[in-house]
Amino acid sequence: MYKKTVLAIFSVIIFCSWSLQPKNEIKNAEWLIGTWENKTPNGSIYETWAKVSDVELSGKSYMLKEKDTIVFETIRLIQENNNLFYMPKVKNQNDNMPVRFKAKTASNNELIFENPNHDFPQIIAYSKINANALVAEIAGTKNGKERKQIFPMSRVK
Repeated sequence: MYKKTVLAIFSVIIFCSWSLQPKNEIKNAEWLIGTWENKTPNGSIYETWAKVSDVELSGKSYMLKEKDTIVFETIRLIQENNNLFYMPKVKNQNDNMPVRFKAKTASNNELIFENPNHDFPQIIAYSKINANALVAEIAGTKNGKERKQIFPMSRVK
């Protein structure tokens, strides 16, 4: 009886310590690291991602126009406790403050972030096609109409 009780207590302790470990979903997003290009009729749009720390990636989307870099947004992808947040900051929007989108999905092939209270988009998603291709997507409702924009991107070598 004593051995069964000790074994049961030991099993509970192991299970609890395993289940209390914080999720580290940011590791699932590291496939974003690098520079990605979306070719458009008006020129290429780039998105660059770098690892800042074990809990943060930083990104920016921009366009090159002659010798100038025009930055559209800066992004922080940050792990806070058990949650992963995508936080874009766009100049002259939202009082120049970042908007928080919480991860709904964070896997080695797909990242989906949502903020149902944001005007547009409410959903930001990345789908990995392969090591050198991904599709970024923004979606939601704007002025009562469903909208979606898709950005196929290739890794810049």
